[in-house]
Amino acid sequence: MEERLSDPGLDHEVLLSNREQVVIKGVLHVESFDESEIVLDTQMGTLILRGEDLRIKQLNVEDGSFSVEGTFNSLQYTTGGGKRARGKGKGLLDKILR
Repeated sequence: MEERLSDPGLDHEVLLSNREQVVIKGVLHVESFDESEIVLDTQMGTLILRGEDLRIKQLNVEDGSFSVEGTFNSLQYTTGGGKRARGKGKGLLDKILR
C-alpha cells in the first residue's frame, strides 16, 4: 500500500472545469510557471500543468489553495514524492544540476 505524504488537516484535491480553470488544494510550493507550463509541489507529489495562456489567479500558502486559468492540455504527476520526499531547500536549479 502506498504511503500518503499529506498532513491530516490538508487534503489534496484537483478540480478542472471545462479545461479553462483548475483549482487545487494541498499545494506546498510553486516550483516554476510561465504561460505554457506550471510546476507545483503538492501533498501528493509534483504536478505539472500544461496549456496555453496560463494565468495564476490565486495562491494561498497558508491553506495550500491555488487556482489558475487558461486552456489546459494536460495535468501530469511525476514520480517522486514532492518537496517532502526530496527534502527541503531543493529548488529548480538544484534539480537541474543533479
